[in-house]
Amino acid sequence: MTGDDLRAAAAAVEQLLARVPDGGAAVPLLATDVTGVAHHVTSCLTLYAQDLVAGTVEVSAFDLVRRPDVELAEMRKQLAASAEVLARVVDAADPAERGAHSWGLADPSGFAGMGCAELLLHTWDVADGRDLDWAPPAPLAGAVLARLFPWAPTDADPWAALLWSTGRGELPGRDPVTTWRWHCAPLSEWDGQQPRRPTGSF
Repeated sequence: MTGDDLRAAAAAVEQLLARVPDGGAAVPLLATDVTGVAHHVTSCLTLYAQDLVAGTVEVSAFDLVRRPDVELAEMRKQLAASAEVLARVVDAADPAERGAHSWGLADPSGFAGMGCAELLLHTWDVADGRDLDWAPPAPLAGAVLARLFPWAPTDADPWAALLWSTGRGELPGRDPVTTWRWHCAPLSEWDGQQPRRPTGSF
Protein backbone atom coordinates (compact mmCIF):
# COMPACT_ATOMS: atom_id res chain seq x y z
CA MET A 1 0.00 0.00 0.00
CA THR A 2 1.12 3.59 -0.61
CA GLY A 3 0.66 7.19 0.43
CA ASP A 4 -2.16 7.54 -2.08
CA ASP A 5 -4.11 4.88 -0.19
CA LEU A 6 -3.71 6.94 2.98
CA ARG A 7 -4.93 10.04 1.16
CA ALA A 8 -7.96 8.16 -0.12
CA ALA A 9 -8.73 6.88 3.37
CA ALA A 10 -8.40 10.36 4.85
CA ALA A 11 -10.79 11.73 2.22
CA ALA A 12 -13.36 9.04 3.04
CA VAL A 13 -13.02 9.82 6.74
CA GLU A 14 -13.53 13.53 6.16
CA GLN A 15 -16.76 12.80 4.31
CA LEU A 16 -18.13 11.12 7.42
CA LEU A 17 -16.78 13.55 10.01
CA ALA A 18 -18.27 16.46 8.06
CA ARG A 19 -21.68 14.91 8.77
CA VAL A 20 -21.14 14.86 12.53
CA PRO A 21 -22.05 18.26 14.00
CA ASP A 22 -21.25 17.45 17.61
CA GLY A 23 -17.69 16.48 18.50
CA GLY A 24 -18.83 15.68 22.00
CA ALA A 25 -21.23 12.98 20.80
CA ALA A 26 -20.54 9.61 22.39
CA VAL A 27 -18.86 6.73 20.57
CA PRO A 28 -19.86 3.85 22.87
CA LEU A 29 -17.60 1.18 21.36
CA LEU A 30 -14.50 3.22 22.23
CA ALA A 31 -15.80 4.82 25.43
CA THR A 32 -15.00 8.32 24.18
CA ASP A 33 -16.53 11.02 21.99
CA VAL A 34 -16.14 11.82 18.30
CA THR A 35 -13.33 14.30 18.91
CA GLY A 36 -11.60 11.70 21.07
CA VAL A 37 -11.73 9.18 18.23
CA ALA A 38 -10.26 11.74 15.82
CA HIS A 39 -7.53 12.46 18.36
CA HIS A 40 -6.71 8.77 18.73
CA VAL A 41 -6.37 8.29 14.99
CA THR A 42 -4.32 11.48 14.64
CA SER A 43 -1.96 10.21 17.33
CA CYS A 44 -1.59 6.82 15.65
CA LEU A 45 -0.79 8.31 12.25
CA THR A 46 1.72 10.76 13.72
CA LEU A 47 3.49 8.05 15.69
CA TYR A 48 3.48 5.63 12.74
CA ALA A 49 5.38 8.21 10.69
CA GLN A 50 7.94 8.55 13.47
CA ASP A 51 8.17 4.80 13.97
CA LEU A 52 9.00 4.22 10.33
CA VAL A 53 11.66 6.94 10.34
CA ALA A 54 13.12 5.74 13.68
CA GLY A 55 13.71 2.22 12.39
CA THR A 56 13.66 -1.05 14.26
CA VAL A 57 14.24 0.35 17.75
CA GLU A 58 11.00 1.37 19.46
CA VAL A 59 10.66 5.05 20.36
CA SER A 60 8.06 6.05 22.94
CA ALA A 61 9.37 9.12 24.75
CA PHE A 62 6.09 11.03 24.79
CA ASP A 63 2.33 10.86 24.27
CA LEU A 64 0.23 13.17 22.12
CA VAL A 65 -2.33 14.67 24.47
CA ARG A 66 -5.64 16.16 23.38
CA ARG A 67 -6.38 19.69 24.58
CA PRO A 68 -9.56 19.67 26.70
CA ASP A 69 -11.05 22.61 24.77
CA VAL A 70 -10.25 21.44 21.25
CA GLU A 71 -13.11 21.58 18.76
CA LEU A 72 -13.83 18.80 16.28
CA ALA A 73 -13.27 21.14 13.31
CA GLU A 74 -9.71 21.80 14.46
CA MET A 75 -9.08 18.14 15.17
CA ARG A 76 -10.28 17.26 11.68
CA LYS A 77 -7.65 19.57 10.19
CA GLN A 78 -4.92 18.00 12.30
CA LEU A 79 -6.15 14.52 11.39
CA ALA A 80 -5.90 15.37 7.69
CA ALA A 81 -2.42 16.78 8.21
CA SER A 82 -1.23 13.70 10.08
CA ALA A 83 -2.50 11.45 7.30
CA GLU A 84 -0.58 13.51 4.76
CA VAL A 85 2.59 13.39 6.88
CA LEU A 86 2.43 9.60 7.07
CA ALA A 87 1.67 9.42 3.35
CA ARG A 88 4.76 11.46 2.50
CA VAL A 89 6.96 9.42 4.83
CA VAL A 90 5.69 6.17 3.31
CA ASP A 91 6.22 7.41 -0.23
CA ALA A 92 9.76 8.64 0.54
CA ALA A 93 10.85 5.45 2.32
CA ASP A 94 12.83 2.68 0.73
CA PRO A 95 10.54 -0.39 0.41
CA ALA A 96 13.03 -2.37 2.50
CA GLU A 97 12.90 0.01 5.47
CA ARG A 98 11.38 -1.32 8.68
CA GLY A 99 9.91 0.34 11.74
CA ALA A 100 8.97 -1.02 15.15
CA HIS A 101 5.37 -1.83 16.00
CA SER A 102 4.05 -3.96 18.83
CA TRP A 103 2.69 -6.44 16.27
CA GLY A 104 5.85 -6.73 14.17
CA LEU A 105 8.53 -4.87 12.26
CA ALA A 106 6.45 -3.15 9.61
CA ASP A 107 7.64 -2.03 6.19
CA PRO A 108 6.31 1.14 4.50
CA SER A 109 3.42 -0.81 2.99
CA GLY A 110 2.57 -2.17 6.41
CA PHE A 111 2.53 1.31 7.95
CA ALA A 112 0.32 2.54 5.13
CA GLY A 113 -2.03 -0.36 5.73
CA MET A 114 -2.12 0.24 9.47
CA GLY A 115 -2.77 3.93 8.94
CA CYS A 116 -5.64 3.16 6.60
CA ALA A 117 -7.02 0.63 9.06
CA GLU A 118 -6.98 3.19 11.86
CA LEU A 119 -8.73 5.72 9.66
CA LEU A 120 -11.39 3.44 8.23
CA LEU A 121 -12.22 1.23 11.19
CA HIS A 122 -12.45 4.00 13.74
CA THR A 123 -14.54 6.08 11.38
CA TRP A 124 -16.90 3.14 11.19
CA ASP A 125 -16.95 3.14 15.00
CA VAL A 126 -18.15 6.75 14.86
CA ALA A 127 -20.69 6.05 12.13
CA ASP A 128 -22.03 3.01 13.95
CA GLY A 129 -22.30 4.89 17.23
CA ARG A 130 -24.16 7.76 15.56
CA ASP A 131 -26.39 5.53 13.38
CA LEU A 132 -24.92 6.95 10.18
CA ASP A 133 -24.63 4.94 6.97
CA TRP A 134 -21.00 4.99 5.81
CA ALA A 135 -18.53 2.74 4.04
CA PRO A 136 -15.17 3.40 2.36
CA PRO A 137 -14.50 2.62 -1.30
CA ALA A 138 -14.50 -1.15 -1.77
CA PRO A 139 -11.07 -1.27 -3.49
CA LEU A 140 -9.51 0.56 -0.55
CA ALA A 141 -11.10 -1.78 1.97
CA GLY A 142 -9.92 -4.71 -0.11
CA ALA A 143 -6.36 -3.41 -0.18
CA VAL A 144 -6.27 -3.03 3.61
CA LEU A 145 -7.75 -6.49 4.06
CA ALA A 146 -5.23 -8.13 1.74
CA ARG A 147 -2.25 -6.32 3.27
CA LEU A 148 -3.02 -6.75 6.97
CA PHE A 149 -5.28 -9.83 7.05
CA PRO A 150 -4.01 -12.19 4.34
CA TRP A 151 -5.95 -15.06 5.92
CA ALA A 152 -9.30 -13.27 5.56
CA PRO A 153 -11.96 -14.69 3.21
CA THR A 154 -11.74 -13.40 -0.34
CA ASP A 155 -15.25 -14.47 -1.37
CA ALA A 156 -17.02 -11.79 0.70
CA ASP A 157 -17.53 -8.05 0.38
CA PRO A 158 -14.13 -6.61 1.35
CA TRP A 159 -15.51 -4.02 3.76
CA ALA A 160 -17.72 -6.59 5.49
CA ALA A 161 -14.71 -8.93 5.68
CA LEU A 162 -12.51 -6.19 7.17
CA LEU A 163 -15.12 -5.42 9.82
CA TRP A 164 -15.48 -9.14 10.56
CA SER A 165 -11.70 -9.57 10.78
CA THR A 166 -11.54 -6.97 13.55
CA GLY A 167 -14.51 -8.22 15.54
CA ARG A 168 -16.84 -5.52 14.27
CA GLY A 169 -19.26 -7.51 12.15
CA GLU A 170 -20.52 -10.87 11.02
CA LEU A 171 -20.10 -12.92 7.88
CA PRO A 172 -22.62 -15.60 6.87
CA GLY A 173 -21.38 -19.08 7.59
CA ARG A 174 -18.42 -17.91 9.67
CA ASP A 175 -17.97 -17.71 13.42
CA PRO A 176 -17.69 -14.24 14.93
CA VAL A 177 -14.13 -13.02 15.49
CA THR A 178 -13.38 -12.47 19.17
CA THR A 179 -9.57 -12.39 19.09
CA TRP A 180 -7.51 -10.84 16.34
CA ARG A 181 -4.41 -9.01 15.24
CA TRP A 182 -3.02 -7.93 11.91
CA HIS A 183 0.16 -8.74 10.00
CA CYS A 184 2.19 -5.57 9.42
CA ALA A 185 5.56 -7.12 8.57
CA PRO A 186 6.17 -7.80 4.86
CA LEU A 187 3.72 -10.31 3.46
CA SER A 188 6.65 -12.49 2.42
CA GLU A 189 7.23 -13.13 6.13
CA TRP A 190 3.70 -14.35 6.87
CA ASP A 191 3.81 -17.94 8.09
CA GLY A 192 0.42 -18.86 6.68
CA GLN A 193 -1.24 -19.00 10.10
CA GLN A 194 -3.92 -16.73 11.50
CA PRO A 195 -2.48 -15.04 14.60
CA ARG A 196 -4.64 -14.47 17.63
CA ARG A 197 -4.77 -11.60 20.05
CA PRO A 198 -7.46 -10.63 22.56
CA THR A 199 -9.39 -7.61 21.32
CA GLY A 200 -8.48 -4.52 23.29
CA SER A 201 -8.50 -0.78 22.85
CA PHE A 202 -8.17 -0.71 19.06
